[in-house]
Amino acid sequence: MRFPSVRLLAAGLGTAIVAIVLVAGLLAPWITPYDPFITNLDARMIPPSFMEGGRPENFLGTDQLGRDYFSRLIYGARISMLIGIATVITSGLIGITLGVLGGFFGGRVDDVVMFAITCRLSIPLILVALAVVGLVGSSLTVVVLTLGLLLWDRFAVVARSTTMQVRNLDYVAAAWAAGCSQAHILLREVLPNIIHHLVIVATLEMALAILLEAALSFLGLGVPPPLPSWGLMIAEAKEYMFFSPWVIMVPGISLFVLVLGINFMGDGLRDMLGAQRDV
Repeated sequence: MRFPSVRLLAAGLGTAIVAIVLVAGLLAPWITPYDPFITNLDARMIPPSFMEGGRPENFLGTDQLGRDYFSRLIYGARISMLIGIATVITSGLIGITLGVLGGFFGGRVDDVVMFAITCRLSIPLILVALAVVGLVGSSLTVVVLTLGLLLWDRFAVVARSTTMQVRNLDYVAAAWAAGCSQAHILLREVLPNIIHHLVIVATLEMALAILLEAALSFLGLGVPPPLPSWGLMIAEAKEYMFFSPWVIMVPGISLFVLVLGINFMGDGLRDMLGAQRDV
């Protein structure tokens, strides 16, 4: 009897974590017991129901304003997944376009792409994000656009290198010989054969975007209150962490588990897609 490998189990666990968080975020208005924005100063800092002094109606307790912590945690999952997915889409469109064009055409086009990548890599990511959000103002749209415009370099590097590997293969030469246009070759021959590399990059960038958003929110320059971002929940809880440590542990552990799950899922996709390519 063969047992699943550790990698397979980790990939399944990671996929399950991401799926649960995604579904919870999508169904947040229907599965949360309370409105995450309603305050109740008479019910401040109530511990979780499984701790001494907790109440069964507040499973994870309440925060410093009496807001239900479980409800805010679920809505925070929606914010984190939205930022992660939207950032990956924005940065992926920029990076993949530049990388494929540079790797396919080479010459001066590739020189321009490499110059853009070099310039981006020379920019300190977190400092620029802090500066942009500080100047423009913090909002969900500004955070997504800022991260999307700063996280495209890995997509570009991987797309460029893999495109250079496939552009001289037989099926591309056959498409040229059949009289196919450049657009057809790029979209139908090159891109489908490098997409498995880019999917793995997408999972890494998604995890990074979620962590960066949490860092910005922790510093007060991310998602503005009262939106229940996990980073903002950690920032609001730091004053109470020594007397009520659960207020910082709940969003902190949630953030850790989500990022870990995304990385496990990315490892599983890498193994699965790599195995498919070897068949």
